[in-house]
Amino acid sequence: MDLRVLWFILLGVLLAGYAILDGFDLGVGILHLGARDDRERRVFLNSIGPLWDGNEVWLVTFGGALFAAFPEAYATAFSGFYLAFMLLLFALIMRAVSMEFRGKSDSPAWRRFWDASFFGASLAAALLFGVAVGDSMLGIPISPDREYAGGFFDLLRPYALLVGALNVSLLALHGSLYLQLKTEGELQARINRWSWHCFGIFLTLYLFTTIITLARVPQALSNFERFPWLWGVVAASVLALANIPRQLYLGRPGRAFLSSAAAIASLIALFGAALYPNLIVSSLDPAWSLTTANAASSPKTLGIMALIAALGLPFVLSYTAAIYWVFRGKVELGRLSY
Repeated sequence: MDLRVLWFILLGVLLAGYAILDGFDLGVGILHLGARDDRERRVFLNSIGPLWDGNEVWLVTFGGALFAAFPEAYATAFSGFYLAFMLLLFALIMRAVSMEFRGKSDSPAWRRFWDASFFGASLAAALLFGVAVGDSMLGIPISPDREYAGGFFDLLRPYALLVGALNVSLLALHGSLYLQLKTEGELQARINRWSWHCFGIFLTLYLFTTIITLARVPQALSNFERFPWLWGVVAASVLALANIPRQLYLGRPGRAFLSSAAAIASLIALFGAALYPNLIVSSLDPAWSLTTANAASSPKTLGIMALIAALGLPFVLSYTAAIYWVFRGKVELGRLSY
């Protein structure tokens, strides 16, 4: 396999890993204000407390891999999305600060402030991730010198905001399914109802976004003519999404969560299939787009990185699996809990 193609796929794997793992973290934050009292909000925070920082390592790894494998694309992305990236970084930092600072005082006003900050930061991060995907599909104004030729508000186009809203609904659904695994009793039953509402909102946005994508971005299907097997990914995505309400109806939140994870992975695979061989599409002239061919590092660099990834990825996966195994089960609040 061409090393450039291999690293395009590996970047997709890292992005999918982050979306699945930190996706439910963000989803819990989006749903945080739905808790009725302080105890329920503490349950929400402690459901992700041992895991959230490890989940974000996948995003750091994705950024590092992009920098090493496709440095030209990394540089152009930061020139185009610099302010958006700073806002995203601020949102991710505020999530962490809100979790740590919330319990430093018993004052209701203090806790309400940090609860609102946690919700707002989670919502903003989820929205910004979706906007970035939407802009990547449409393309952004990249000049011949591979510099971004627009402003921040040029990124906030209706289609990009629609994809952002879709991502918010998807992560809220993913987070609600995760919370069902960590709660019990009346709270779990109430979260189950949230899952149905989230699925309904997501499904509506998903169908609408698909129609708009086919109309606005017809080139998204170009690779499906070259590689007909990609329709199997579409089928897998539809089946995974359809299995979520089925498993909810049968009272199996664990299987519904796995179906949600599979749906997220398949949607990212479809995003990659629509984008390939481009990394960043220029809306000014397709010839100015950054691709796996013109933005890649040297073959030697890609080869060394592939060897490091082959040695390191099994350890990362094993460590992640071990952490999730240790912290499995329902949330129990203790003296040192958030």
